[in-house]
Amino acid sequence: MPASVFGVLARLGMVALMTYGGDSVFPLAYAQALGCLVMGFALRLKEPIGQFYGPFYTALTTGRFCGSLTTFSSWQLQVFQAWINAGQYNRSGFQDFLDGVANSCITLSLSLASLAFGFKIASLLAPYFPRPRFPHRTVRYSISGFAVLLYVATYFTYFFLPSEFRHQATAALLFSFPGTLTRYILSVLLNQRTKALPLGTLTANTLGSALLAAFHTLQSTTNPHACSILQGLADGYCGCLTTVSTFAAEVREFPTRKACRYVVVSWVLGQVMMILVLGTSIWSGHARGQVTCSFQLVR
Repeated sequence: MPASVFGVLARLGMVALMTYGGDSVFPLAYAQALGCLVMGFALRLKEPIGQFYGPFYTALTTGRFCGSLTTFSSWQLQVFQAWINAGQYNRSGFQDFLDGVANSCITLSLSLASLAFGFKIASLLAPYFPRPRFPHRTVRYSISGFAVLLYVATYFTYFFLPSEFRHQATAALLFSFPGTLTRYILSVLLNQRTKALPLGTLTANTLGSALLAAFHTLQSTTNPHACSILQGLADGYCGCLTTVSTFAAEVREFPTRKACRYVVVSWVLGQVMMILVLGTSIWSGHARGQVTCSFQLVR
C-alpha cells in the first residue's frame, strides 16, 4: 500500500516538475527511467533485500513502487496522441508518424538502459552491502499497521483537501493500491501459465491501456467532479495496473528473439486498444485527443 502511494506521488510529481514550455524531453520519460533504474538496482540486490524482509522486496520492485512509478498505459496513450497530432501542432502526417516512432523507441531504449545501469550500480555496491537481520515480529506487525493506516489516509486527503487537488493527485492516490493489487494477482495467476510470454504482465498492460483509453474518452463528456474521478482512475488505477519496469525486466531476461516478440506483441496490443476505444470515439466526434480536468473546471 505505501509503495503504491509513493510510486504514484513520485510519478505525478516528476511529470509536473518536468512539464514546462520548450521542454526537450517528454516528461513521462523521467519517471520511466527512474523506475527502471530502481528496478535494476533491486534485482541485483534481491538476495540481501529478501533476506531482510521479503515483502519489502516485492513492494519495491514488481509488486508496488517501481510498477507504480512507471506506466505502460500512459506510454501507449502518448504514442497514440503523437500519431493523431492531438496537440494540433503545425506539422505533416509523416512528422506525426516520426513522433510516434520516436516516443516508442526512446521510451523502450531509455527503460532498458536505465534497468541495466541500475543493475551495474548495485553490482559495484554489492560487496559492501551489509548482511541484514530479519526484523522482529513487533517490527513486522508495526510495518503492516502503518501500511494500512497510510492507505486509509488517502481517503481523508481526497475528501478533506481542496477539490482542485483531486484531479491532480488525491483521486489517483485513492485508486493506486487497487491497481497494483490487480496487476500482482494477474502476475501470480497467469505469468507461469506458459513459457511463451508472461501472460500476467501482458494482460495487465493490455487491459490497463484499454481502460485508460475508455477513461480518456469519458472525460470529454462528463461534469468536472466525475472528470476528477476518471483522472484518478487513469493516473492511479491504470498507472499502477500497467508497468514498464517489470516489462523491461522481463524483456532483459529473455533471449533476443523472444524479447523482440514480447515487445512487439505488447506494443501492438496497446496501440490496438487505443485505436479501438479512443480512436473510434475521436473520429466519430464523441471525444477529443487531449482533455484535462483543469480544462473542464475552467470551462
